[in-house]
Amino acid sequence: MSIEGKAKEAAGFVKEELNEHGDTPEAKKKAQEGRDLRNEGRIEDGKAPKTTEPGTGAKE
Repeated sequence: MSIEGKAKEAAGFVKEELNEHGDTPEAKKKAQEGRDLRNEGRIEDGKAPKTTEPGTGAKE
């Protein structure tokens, strides 16, 4: 696991969590950017990207 991958996954998670409940198009865009960054970090670390709906608590 790379430090860079972990950092991207953590930063993407935070960005998504901060914006996922926003109603504006800008908030939705930022939440998607967070998901993309999180998945990019997961892929770098050899994990599968998360494909479930955010906030569902679904297992990977």
